[in-house]
Amino acid sequence: MKKLILFTFLAITLISCGVSKTVKQSKKTIKGDWLLENISYSDTGTFNVNLLNDTSATCFEGSSWHFISNNNTGSYIVNGETCPIGERYFVFTIQEIDPETGLYDFLLKPTDEKNKSEDNRGFRLQLKQLSESSMLWGQTVTLEGKPFTIYMNFSKIIE
Repeated sequence: MKKLILFTFLAITLISCGVSKTVKQSKKTIKGDWLLENISYSDTGTFNVNLLNDTSATCFEGSSWHFISNNNTGSYIVNGETCPIGERYFVFTIQEIDPETGLYDFLLKPTDEKNKSEDNRGFRLQLKQLSESSMLWGQTVTLEGKPFTIYMNFSKIIE
């Protein structure tokens, strides 16, 4: 009887500390291949934006992304005549901020091919929208002392 009570208590503890059902569903939805269709901004104008300490926003447009949800890894490939082409690797985590509003943070850390980070730095993006066919990230930074949001709009590549 004591073992049954202990087992039940342990099971409840593990379940309550686990990832939320919504985060699990989000990871399942994000799995696969995506195309970063376009990048837009909260303000109008022309901006020189460098994303993920990598390259310009212009080079990121049209990049293809691959997410492996069971080990939280992925890669993206930058193309373009004037861009530093090639495959880059990352690890990611989806964190639920507020289940009532549906807001999530998407944490992305660039790595090498073996998932090792050179400087252990990452980027916090807001997962603003996620469906079976589209995904929208937002990254808020400061521009001239005011909040400025970079929006990255993805579409799922259906095979």
